[in-house]
Amino acid sequence: MSKKQQECVLKKTSIGGQALIEGVMMRGPERTAMAVRHVSGEIRMEEWENKKSKRWAITRWPLIRGVFGFIDSLTLGMKCLMKSAEMSGLEEELEDAMEEENTLPEDATDEQIAAAAAEKEAKKAANKKKADTLMNVVMVIGMVLGVALSLLLFMWLPIKLFTLLVKVAPVMDNRYFRGVFEGLLRILIFLGYMIAVSRMKDIRRTFMYHGAEHKSIFCYEKGLPLTVENVRMQKRFHPRCGTSFMILMLIVGILISICIPYSLPDILRTAIKLLMLPLTVGVGYELIKLAGRHDNWLTRFISTPGVWMQHITTVEPEDDMIECAIKALEAVIPEDKEADKW
Repeated sequence: MSKKQQECVLKKTSIGGQALIEGVMMRGPERTAMAVRHVSGEIRMEEWENKKSKRWAITRWPLIRGVFGFIDSLTLGMKCLMKSAEMSGLEEELEDAMEEENTLPEDATDEQIAAAAAEKEAKKAANKKKADTLMNVVMVIGMVLGVALSLLLFMWLPIKLFTLLVKVAPVMDNRYFRGVFEGLLRILIFLGYMIAVSRMKDIRRTFMYHGAEHKSIFCYEKGLPLTVENVRMQKRFHPRCGTSFMILMLIVGILISICIPYSLPDILRTAIKLLMLPLTVGVGYELIKLAGRHDNWLTRFISTPGVWMQHITTVEPEDDMIECAIKALEAVIPEDKEADKW
């Protein structure tokens, strides 16, 4: 097959995924699957049927549907991320490493060995219960701190820096400069954060699984057999990526910020921006949907900022990572080949 034929996308699929801890999650129109590489080397799978939620018709309207889709994806993504840590065996490996060496004598009786094993299992169960409770508490605290940090970095900091800038350069004191300045600063903060975390070893591996996810979907969209060789040759930048979605929301936020009356107090402007978040999410979703469905100069223009960011959030994967992505993808491909049409 020629390179030109390789670049020809035969279909647009609605199947999407997410990189996990040592694995990949894929969500199809009917099923969702996780494929996680256990510390032993084997791939562990978990699959389930998608629940068909009954919603009002309004939730499927353009702009509005994006908000509900974003909430669903965020909820599912967090659950799968937590589950992948358990499936990978990394937690068990850490627990085993922290356990004290067996102090039973070499001539221990069967009763002693059995009692020690029972005590070990009971201790492990108790520790798991404590760990689960602690994890729930940490997650709640983390969410609260995350929201507070987001408000500080993405709302308060740009406003204050623009106020200082106006004192130095009064000519920039208008809503157009303000909207662009605050928006670009938010994008730079987001970019800096992603670059910083990408240098962490564990995060980099997750970004490699992210690349495997994109490559496998491209391979499927081109109608090629899902083999490691075919997946490896695909590009890793996909227009429907969540990274692109985040960048589009930040760009849409600039336009919304420009439309807010400049004479309003900073607190009121910030409140309005928060209230406009559903609209920002909705517009970002529609743009991603458009970019994923069509390939022309407009959609390529829309996708360009996200593709640039994907140079950070996706990394070329190893073959064993591609194997995980293929397993997860194969599990959610519907029998009806038209059922997953984007």
